[in-house]
Amino acid sequence: MNLLVTGGAGFIGSNLIHHIIDDPKIEHLVNLDCLTYAGHLESLERVARNPKYAFERVDLRDKNAVAAIVENHSITHVMHLAAESHVDRSITGPGDFIHTNIVGTFNLLESVRAAWAGKLDGKRFHHVSTDEVYGSLGAEGYFTEATPYAPNSPYSASKASSDFLVRSYHHTYGLPVVTTNCSNNYGPYQFPEKLIPVIIESICLRRAIPVYGDGMNVRDWLYVRDHAEALWQVLTRGQEGETYNIGGHNEWANIRIVELICDVMDELAPHLGGDSRKLITFVKDRPGHDRRYAIDAGKIERELGWTPAHTFETGLRETVQWYLNNQDWVKRVKKPQ
Repeated sequence: MNLLVTGGAGFIGSNLIHHIIDDPKIEHLVNLDCLTYAGHLESLERVARNPKYAFERVDLRDKNAVAAIVENHSITHVMHLAAESHVDRSITGPGDFIHTNIVGTFNLLESVRAAWAGKLDGKRFHHVSTDEVYGSLGAEGYFTEATPYAPNSPYSASKASSDFLVRSYHHTYGLPVVTTNCSNNYGPYQFPEKLIPVIIESICLRRAIPVYGDGMNVRDWLYVRDHAEALWQVLTRGQEGETYNIGGHNEWANIRIVELICDVMDELAPHLGGDSRKLITFVKDRPGHDRRYAIDAGKIERELGWTPAHTFETGLRETVQWYLNNQDWVKRVKKPQ
């Protein structure tokens, strides 16, 4: 397996590479990343000298450069994670999401279609997507692989578009694809703009913890290292042409997460002053804020035997401790590039 991981310097990508780099199936692993504000080689220092590993600083929007990477490294498998992914940024600047998530995916699909023409045996293109393409749930029910798409933000609309592109390349050109749609991830190496690292950093700095609206928006949370294992199982054992939803069986309202992190931080870092819940501050809700996501991950459990290994409480405690132990990493990645 000559594996191309796009977005490998990002949050999920770096955790994935750490998780799979030593698997004997992999002969060569290429990390393609353009190192935007959310991509950091600091997250991959432990694997940088691995003889299997290579890094290529390439933007997916550069179709010729992408094609050259696929060809020059004799890529046989792709795990496509690279994407603009922060909903707030998609509201204020949707153009980057259209060009990276849609056009970038198109360029990658065209590159492997050309390189693999007439040689599809033993190849696999794994497209990594999000549960946000399904829209918003009410108080009941779950997203399944058959749930109609109903994206409500420029981010989720761009990811839905890329999902459909991947599907079309399977049905039109026979490209051997699999797709995964995952719930919210948390864990080490997440850029401090997402909810959980924002809470942790706010407490460390004794700043107000911003909570949108009434704080009762519900998400299904999955520890990133459990996600990495699920992605590997789908790449290597998933059925061609199929979609697998990946979730944590783990619904939490945002305000409850904030309160839990406050309590864990007060326990693990009492020197910060304690009583962190007093920092909670409710702010105006963002436009198009989906009320609830929840994943039915029964298909991946039935077909591939995958279930998450971490509870939210254990994974969150590990995450808080990681950020407390790695404040140097936080400071480095927050520096303007």
